[in-house]
Amino acid sequence: MSDPFALDDEPPPPVGANAPLASASWLDGLNPEQRLAVESTEGPLLVLSGAGTGKTRVLTTRLAHLLASGLARPWQCLVVTFTNRAAREMRERIASMMGPSAEALWLGTFHALGVRILRRHAPLVGLESNFTILDTDDQLRLVKQLLDAEGVDGKKWPAQGLLAMFQRWKDRGLAPQRLGEEGGGEFAEGRSGALYAAYQERLRVLNAADFGDLLLHTLEIFTAHPDVLEQYQERFKYILVDEYQDTNVAQYLWLRLLARRHKNICCVGDDDQSIYSWRGAEVGNILRFERDFPGARVIRLESNYRSTAHILGAASGLIACNLQRLGKTLRAGLTGVGGGDKVSVRGVWDGADEARVAVEEIEQLHRDGLRLSQIAILVRTGAQTREFEERLIVTGTPYRVLGGLRFYERQEIRDALAYARVVAQPADSLAFERIVNTPKRGLGDATMQALHALSRAERVPLLEAARRIVASEELKPKARQTLTALIGDFDRWGAMLGGMPHSELIQTVLDESGYTAMWQAEKTPDARGRLDNLKEFVRALEEYDSLQSFLEHVALVMENDGKAQSDGVTIMTLHGAKGLEFDAVFLPGWEEGLFPHQRALDESGAAGLEEERRLAYVGITRARRRVFISHAGSRRIYNQWQDALPSRFLAELPAEHVERQANPGLWGGQAGLAEAGGGEGWQTPGWERMRRAPPVVEATSWKVETPRKAGAFQVGGRVFHQKFGYGRIEDVQDDKLVVAFDKAGTKKVMGSFVTSA
Repeated sequence: MSDPFALDDEPPPPVGANAPLASASWLDGLNPEQRLAVESTEGPLLVLSGAGTGKTRVLTTRLAHLLASGLARPWQCLVVTFTNRAAREMRERIASMMGPSAEALWLGTFHALGVRILRRHAPLVGLESNFTILDTDDQLRLVKQLLDAEGVDGKKWPAQGLLAMFQRWKDRGLAPQRLGEEGGGEFAEGRSGALYAAYQERLRVLNAADFGDLLLHTLEIFTAHPDVLEQYQERFKYILVDEYQDTNVAQYLWLRLLARRHKNICCVGDDDQSIYSWRGAEVGNILRFERDFPGARVIRLESNYRSTAHILGAASGLIACNLQRLGKTLRAGLTGVGGGDKVSVRGVWDGADEARVAVEEIEQLHRDGLRLSQIAILVRTGAQTREFEERLIVTGTPYRVLGGLRFYERQEIRDALAYARVVAQPADSLAFERIVNTPKRGLGDATMQALHALSRAERVPLLEAARRIVASEELKPKARQTLTALIGDFDRWGAMLGGMPHSELIQTVLDESGYTAMWQAEKTPDARGRLDNLKEFVRALEEYDSLQSFLEHVALVMENDGKAQSDGVTIMTLHGAKGLEFDAVFLPGWEEGLFPHQRALDESGAAGLEEERRLAYVGITRARRRVFISHAGSRRIYNQWQDALPSRFLAELPAEHVERQANPGLWGGQAGLAEAGGGEGWQTPGWERMRRAPPVVEATSWKVETPRKAGAFQVGGRVFHQKFGYGRIEDVQDDKLVVAFDKAGTKKVMGSFVTSA
């Protein structure tokens, strides 16, 4: 076999580039922990780098130290990052320190490095070196073709779900022949394994690979061709890995193989920030590092250069409740920072109150001189952004949504709006055109061309053109039948307008049109989030007197959205915020079922709870100076108010780092706040027990000891509830009351949310 390493990637180093230097100036300014991590060059090393402890500086300085000290030449160093941005930043830093020799580094993302290796050895896995890398759309199209060819019902077994299964297998390093017991179960009547093999064979025929193949194929090459693996093992004398806690199984296996000879692998990461299990990350990779690499050294970076002592104390106390962690305690590394303000925990009435209070605080921070771009609202789910967006628009406060579209710009919301617009205004041709074939109804381009032609010829809206065309023979029978049914649906929905609450009507429209079912059948990771957004959309309708007033409001909101300024408040999910930092951070929705999210508990139990707690830790440590956490007493869902329990994470925050407060009336005012564990330290016995020893968690049965019992109330007594009004108690159940409200009907409510009337 010819030498795969062409000389053109091994330029001679500049004179003196690898000669030992008399003065290691690059080490100046490092704290003792950081310097130890840089200078511990031989053998396996795990650098546990807490949030804000300077991991990028350590990784970059370590690489510069290896090169400048003559321990390695640039092409003998493999540096792996998780994002192109991180790779670019590191290359620029190294170039500024080392000059042109940095160009010869093997530095990039797993995928970038994988494709570099794979192109050199593509024939060993049945590809040519000029293979094509397919994007997601191309992959989906290929899977759909495969399902059609194999006679698999694409509606029952969606292509998105099958493709997601293929990618999970690739993330775990499983080629078709290695599936074994990892088959897809009942998916496609148990044929998913065979479909996977057919998909991989089709890729080879097309001389193509998807992103999962870039590592999977290199793993196949390394295991089937030891001579190739040996060349890379010999070449890479030092391996440096960033964000090791986010590696999946395939990436982990790839690194272990390459590090087997020299064993000089340095992995930098934070087990407390492993929050991406939903996309294949395995926190176990970092937890078992010492077992995988015998003799490994572990260095903890605990000096945080970002946040105040109170923020670090709150975050450290919270994450200490996790059992699956290696352990470290953050401390303030900046002189002069001091304790700062305590973490603020506020109880509010509901979501609207939560948004109002947060925006008022943001306005005050801005008046005090803080730039809006240094303020962030970090939410657990995308559906939470709507109320904050609308409040910011009402107050004229600029904002931007990072990592996603603004609420009313999202595909599913635009589709739902289109259905609502046609119901409210049948002449809205743009809205009708958007959803006439969404979900798929078999009304394709030919049908739309015919409708447009008739609409233009007779100068009528598209829906009216549809009425006229179905009375003719212009369309094929199946299209005519489908279009007739759709027209009938819109007529029926239109007739219902005014006869039932408009929020219920639009929910009916989304259900009966098949739009809700379309997303329920979707197996992609974001499908559930889209369904949550649709629920929030329907809930938003409840706040307006009519469908027309709601549509007018949305039109104004979207107009204002387009005028947003660059210096605005940042809104994003907690998952998207990792790696970022802000002066002030707002963390809303800390309630059971929302955060920790019930889905995580249902699907993963204790492991899911620990990842949710890591997500909370990430959220708190994004802040430099101020953290504002809020939880609502109730949430409005489908025109029904549901009591919300405070998140268990609130009880795990150390009292000495937290300032708790509630709005007047919540938990019975300030007196009730003290009873509920609020106020100074949350010191009531029940909450104190919960703070010291979090209960054993069952996925669906966790209960909080209610701070105030309902025993003070008696059956037959009259009470008043802030949202439901006056009512009579029908039953007392420990800390809850069953109340027959005069106008809202019979409901079960928390005793702490009512007062005697």
